[in-house]
Amino acid sequence: MIETSNLTKRYGHLTAVDDVSFSVKPGEVLGFLGPNGAGKTTTMRLIAGFLAPTGGSVRVCGFDVEEQPVEAKTKIGYLPEGAPCYGEMTPLSFLNFIADVRRLEGARRKERIDHVIARLHLGKVLYQTIDTLSKGFKRRVGLAQAILHDPEVLILDEPTDGLDPNQKHEVRTLIADMAANKTIIISTHILEEVAAVCTRAIIIAQGRIVADDTPSALEARSPTRRLDDVFRTITMGDSALS
Repeated sequence: MIETSNLTKRYGHLTAVDDVSFSVKPGEVLGFLGPNGAGKTTTMRLIAGFLAPTGGSVRVCGFDVEEQPVEAKTKIGYLPEGAPCYGEMTPLSFLNFIADVRRLEGARRKERIDHVIARLHLGKVLYQTIDTLSKGFKRRVGLAQAILHDPEVLILDEPTDGLDPNQKHEVRTLIADMAANKTIIISTHILEEVAAVCTRAIIIAQGRIVADDTPSALEARSPTRRLDDVFRTITMGDSALS
């Protein structure tokens, strides 16, 4: 469903993503872990087609993201970092705008809009402007637009950022419910999120993959059997786990 091959992104002399190759199968929930500046968000933007790579390629559901961008993007639901929305719109008008972009019509359009409003508990803020919403509600609106067209692939960059513990639990439950028939990548620095919802974890540091395994297998690499200890060791530059 998702395949990156020698994916590279350079900004002048800075290499943000360095020869990254991996694939994600249907039904997998991949946690993409790394410290700030590791290349997580850049990789997500490359997969989503938001950025063009310097080298390498990305295929989504068989479509090359650079050569067949429209076909690839119809398969993708993307929640960017910060969940940017049009602040002057209300959640309802924004979702209707996204429905137009996704070419949802008739009964299917109404069913999907009603579904995401109910699933993300947006009913009480539908007619407020997005600028006036709390960070948590803005995140929910961002998630609602990402799943509105019921995509085969979900790319979620820090999906629970800004949410309270109950809201985090709701979003993780939503991800778990969708996982059976979707391919999902979650970029995060929250280790408990990986343990809670992911079937596999990739750790990236300085733009390169340094570990790729199940969360439990990664935990087993540490004497304390804690994923955060593995993460700390890798981000401190220990090459023994690469």
